[in-house]
Amino acid sequence: MAEPTRWVTETKDGHSQWYIGRFREMAAEGEDLIGEARLVDAMVPRRARILDAGCGPGRHAGELHARGHDVVGVDADPELIAAARQDHPGPTYAVVDLSELELDSLGQSQPFDAALLAGNVMVFLAPGTETEVLRRVAACVSPEGFIIVGFHVARHLALADFDRHVADAGLRVEHRFATWDLKAWHDDADFAVTVLRNAGTAEVSS
Repeated sequence: MAEPTRWVTETKDGHSQWYIGRFREMAAEGEDLIGEARLVDAMVPRRARILDAGCGPGRHAGELHARGHDVVGVDADPELIAAARQDHPGPTYAVVDLSELELDSLGQSQPFDAALLAGNVMVFLAPGTETEVLRRVAACVSPEGFIIVGFHVARHLALADFDRHVADAGLRVEHRFATWDLKAWHDDADFAVTVLRNAGTAEVSS
């Protein structure tokens, strides 16, 4: 059985419903909540297969589905998955802890073209599962595909530790930015958006 995630151990009772309500309110107010989905959409072919790993209440999965992609959203929190099914129908959703993720458990026979881990997913994992989660997500993505991860670097997971988990999972850093709209990375940035590839794939020289 999976260890409790920080989403469970380091938040108060009612946090999931607060989080769901917060994003419903921001959506109603016209806030831009889909920058991550726009970036992924620009990086994949049309009608791609995309895994939204740690999908929360489904805003990115729903947007990517609306753009014509085949999307599976997974999250360990059943309340968030219930909200995703209600607010963003279309994708396939499943309650799955990322430390136990497998294609078979999702009812999927083919790997994904890309995986998205947005919303500080890496920060909220159970301590000590970071490498395993990256390894399992990578196993669900085709060898030519990519994983894109965004998180605040000053919350539980230092960037140097993340990079170590990346290498231990058999992945490599292809690109890094300071924001989802691709502002250049700098050492004082408090947020990192990192594109990962299988370490066995060749880097493209310019």
